[in-house]
Amino acid sequence: MKLDSDLYAYVWKSSMENNCNSFVIGGDVPVIIDPGHQHLVKNLIKQMEKDGNRLEDIRLIIATHGHPDHFEGTQTFARGGVQVAMHPDEENFLKEIGGQFYRVMGGEMPEVKLSFYLKEGDLKVGSKTFQIIHTPGHSPGSISIYWPEKKALFSGDVIFPMGVGRTDFPGGDGMLLRESIERLAQLDAEWLLSGHGEVIKGRQNILRNYAYIRTNYYDYL
Repeated sequence: MKLDSDLYAYVWKSSMENNCNSFVIGGDVPVIIDPGHQHLVKNLIKQMEKDGNRLEDIRLIIATHGHPDHFEGTQTFARGGVQVAMHPDEENFLKEIGGQFYRVMGGEMPEVKLSFYLKEGDLKVGSKTFQIIHTPGHSPGSISIYWPEKKALFSGDVIFPMGVGRTDFPGGDGMLLRESIERLAQLDAEWLLSGHGEVIKGRQNILRNYAYIRTNYYDYL
């Protein structure tokens, strides 16, 4: 689904099976954020092709974090010189307990080599500049990506429409998640593009969502 020029959202809507939302940023260096589960990648590719986004065009894979429903599909996209990037704390997390965590979730951790790390600060990708924000709480190396040009915030599993990421997985921390949410709330976002749930459009709608989260979730984090 095209949201704006060079901005595409592929929202997972099946209530019968878990998968994350995936996002494609077009332009001179096409990027995919969170390819999702490996066995559901074919569905994602079909949706992308309807918008003219081909698997072969992707040059960079950004993982907001390493949980299976976000990272497994990387092995399909990471071919022919395609770069893969995540936060170093998340790579350490995967090296320490990733294999065990994936097996508990019913799969095997993909053997994907990172091209570079995503650390706090600006990330230049071709003609575009993004802000990488370290937002732990759901996982130790969780990141969010802010695209100032579009005022688009890719929040991974930090915050959803009327919800927040789980903190009961290994490496989860409720206080850190709360701090991460408050950091994101300071951004001037017109698009909230989260790891699960529908796209939220409009600054006031996004602010209302933050207010709902504070009222209904902070006491439990």
